[in-house]
Amino acid sequence: MKKETRPNIVYIMNDHQAYYRHGWDGGVKPLTPNFDRLAEEGVRMENAYCATPLCGPVRRTILNGLYAHAHGNYYNDSFQPYDEESYLQVLHGEGYQNFYYGKWHAGPGTPQSDHKCGGFSCEHYGNPYITKTYEEYLADRGLEKARHRIDYNFSPEGHDMFFAHMEAGKEYACESAWCGEHAAGVTVTPKETHESFFLANLACEKLDELAKRDNGQPFHLRLDFWGPHQPFFPTQEFLDLYNPEEIQVYGNHFDSLEDKPDVHRVDNNRQLSKDDQLILPSALDWSKWQEVLARAYAHQTMIDAAGGMVLDKLKELGLDENTIVIWTTDHGDALASHGGHFDKCSYMSEEVMRIPMAIRWPGVIESGQTCNELVSNLDMPVTMLSAAGTKFTSPVHGMDLLPLVKGQVSEWRDGMMCETYGHGYTERILGRMYVKDGYKYVSFDGQMEELYHLESDPYEMENLANQQEYASIKRMMVEALMEEQKRYGDPYKLRQPEAV
Repeated sequence: MKKETRPNIVYIMNDHQAYYRHGWDGGVKPLTPNFDRLAEEGVRMENAYCATPLCGPVRRTILNGLYAHAHGNYYNDSFQPYDEESYLQVLHGEGYQNFYYGKWHAGPGTPQSDHKCGGFSCEHYGNPYITKTYEEYLADRGLEKARHRIDYNFSPEGHDMFFAHMEAGKEYACESAWCGEHAAGVTVTPKETHESFFLANLACEKLDELAKRDNGQPFHLRLDFWGPHQPFFPTQEFLDLYNPEEIQVYGNHFDSLEDKPDVHRVDNNRQLSKDDQLILPSALDWSKWQEVLARAYAHQTMIDAAGGMVLDKLKELGLDENTIVIWTTDHGDALASHGGHFDKCSYMSEEVMRIPMAIRWPGVIESGQTCNELVSNLDMPVTMLSAAGTKFTSPVHGMDLLPLVKGQVSEWRDGMMCETYGHGYTERILGRMYVKDGYKYVSFDGQMEELYHLESDPYEMENLANQQEYASIKRMMVEALMEEQKRYGDPYKLRQPEAV
C-alpha cells in the first residue's frame, strides 16, 4: 500500500457500555444517534465481545492483540512492564502521527510517555477534572469547573476516603486522584464542562490543525471517554429525553441467582448489598431503578453527542473520505441486571461481555452492513494495523476484521473464548467463557458451571449446565474451549497472576 494513500485512523472508545441495555422487548433504550449513523454508513458488528470484562486487562489487550494470560496485566492495578508491541508503537514506526485523548488505564505509563503519542491522558484511571489541561480548557472558554447534583449514592463504604461530600440532594465536584464514583445525578454546569465534551473539543481542535497540513502524513487519533462508566452525570438537556416511567422492568432484574455460581452474588454497593453479597430480591424498588436508569441512558446519549462532534468535524474538514473510524467500548455494564447490580463484578453475563462496535471506511467497507460473525476487541489493533498496511512483528491472538467486512473470507472463527481473573481484590478467580452456535458456556474454578442457549434465552435465566438433555452440548463446548486454550497457550499455565 502506498504511503500517500494510507488512511487516517480514528478510534473512539467508550468505557463500560453494554451492547444489550433494555429495549430487547421494544421498550425504552439509550438513544445513540451518532453511533447509529456511523454504523449505517459502514458495518455494525452484532456479535462483538470483550476479551476480558475489566478495564486494565482489556485495554492492554486492545493495544497488543493478546489475551490477558499472555500480556500479564490481569487486574486494574497491575503494572506489568511492557515487553510486547503496542499498535501505537507500530503505527509510529510506519510514519503515522499518533494522538490519544482521554482515559488510559492500560498498565504503567501513559500513551504520551510510552507509546509515541501526542494528546492528553492521565496515569492509571485518572481524573481529568483536576488536570492543568482541563483548567486551561475552562479558562479559554470562560467556564467553571463541572459540578453535579447527587441523586443516588451507591459508593461502597471504602470509597468514602476517595469521594468525600457525596450526599444525595447536594452538589458535588470530584477532587480525587481518580473519578469513578458509584453515583447517579445531574451535571448542573454546562455540558461543555463534562469530561466527554472536554475531550471531544480537544480532539476536534487537533483535527483542525491536522487538516491544515500539506505533507500528506497519515494520523491516528484515539478518543477514550471516561463514560458512560459511572458516575452517571448527564446534563438536564439529555435527561429530559427520557421518561423514567417508560423504562420497563429488565428481563433478568428479578433473577434469584439460584442456578448461578457464587461469583454472581458478589456486590459491595451501598444500599444494594450486605457483607459483600447482593441483597435479593433487589433492595431498590423498580421505580427507583427507573430513575437511575434514566440518568444512565442520558449519560450514554451525552457521550454519543460528544463522539458525534468528532464525526461532524471529520466531515466538515473533508477528512472523512480517507479515514477509517471505529467506535466501540472496552467492556459492558451489569446495571440493574441479574438481581439488581450497580457497576459489575467478575461474572461473565451478556450485559458485561457483549459490546457495541461499528466500523466505517468510505469506498472500502460497503455501507449499511450488519455482521453477525463472532468478533472481539482483541481484533481491534490487528484491524487498525491492517488498514495502515502493516502488522505486528510477533504473532498475536486477534484477527483482522477487514477481510471479513469486505466479504473476502469464506471462513471465520465459529467459536470464541473470553477470560477473566476477577477484579483481584480478594481471592484469585479463574473464569473462562466460550460462545459457539448460539450457546454460551462459562466456567469458574471451583464453582457451578453455566450453559445458556442465547437465542431462546437472551437474558440467561435458565442454566442448562446440569440438565441431562444438554450433556452432549456442554461436552462439545468444554472440548472446544480446551482446544481454544491449547491454540492460544494454556491460560492456567502460561503466566500465573501475581498473588493478591
